[in-house]
Amino acid sequence: MKRKSFLASIIPFGAILTDVAKGEEMLAPDKVKAIPPYLQEGDVIGITSPAGYITLEDIQPAVKKLEEWGYNVKVGNTIGKRDFTFGGTDEERLTDLQEMLDDRDIKAILCARGGYGLVRIIDTINFSGFKRSPKWIIGFSDVTILHSHINSSFKIASIHSKMCNSFPEDWSKAEQTQIDSINSIQECLSGKTMHYPFTPNLKNKTGIAEGILVGGNLRTLETLAGTKSNLITKNKILFIEDTGEYLYSIDRMLWNLKRTGKLSNLAGLIIGGFKTKKDDEGEEFGKTLEEIVLEKVEEYNYPVGFDFPVGHQKNNMALKCGVMHTLLIDAIECNLTEKR
Repeated sequence: MKRKSFLASIIPFGAILTDVAKGEEMLAPDKVKAIPPYLQEGDVIGITSPAGYITLEDIQPAVKKLEEWGYNVKVGNTIGKRDFTFGGTDEERLTDLQEMLDDRDIKAILCARGGYGLVRIIDTINFSGFKRSPKWIIGFSDVTILHSHINSSFKIASIHSKMCNSFPEDWSKAEQTQIDSINSIQECLSGKTMHYPFTPNLKNKTGIAEGILVGGNLRTLETLAGTKSNLITKNKILFIEDTGEYLYSIDRMLWNLKRTGKLSNLAGLIIGGFKTKKDDEGEEFGKTLEEIVLEKVEEYNYPVGFDFPVGHQKNNMALKCGVMHTLLIDAIECNLTEKR
């Protein structure tokens, strides 16, 4: 073979190797790029509704509590807006969130509620100002899209937690777990080193893990596969939760995570609250939640902990996504601890 022909034949292969290397680099374990500044008394928290609608009256318990914590509150234009199930039109929700991302005086953004809607605007959000001046994004459920997007794309930390629609009107009637969960938002925002003990489960896989904490709503994470917001899980501690799903749906979603490689190279796995539905036709799936999970991770050696206090429930502790944590799972003690 002539030299020119030989070189021509190997260049495409070299290009392929370069592409593969780039792909491996994209999947490589990443480090925290930025932890937004922790809040001080007098700092401003913006409230917006980038997904479902909520009334001005419904956010008042949250506004009152934020002010009690010493923060000022800026209520966004989407609060009180309604476009069918959404907190305003796509354009209105995008504009409100964009203005808060770009406003240097706002140090944190609390999403008013979840529902559905962020996926409709995520690709039109301009994050350039946010990257230059990071701030805390707070919420869960549909807000998982934001957590996943900013973690995978920018490696900036955020807070997975309750939202405005979870703050009680009468704190004297609230359960202690609900109070603790809401107070944990302030603990995260003020820079407290977080520690989460939880009850051991006989189905746990024991071990110790260290890694960046990522995760959120399982259904949402499944739908992000193959998109710009796809969650990268290699060497990370992944937490998942969901509500209103059939057991067979949870099984299917976990197969998706396994087949897309999201379970193969984890540091650890945390299973939060899962409220399941009974099949309308009375058919039983035949496996429990624990059995469904353990089947997918049987071949892996990392620790797995069930019954963690996160999810669509009163006991939904605020978690710093994108921050290093240590996970300990053994027969008598289970805890997740932020690493400093």
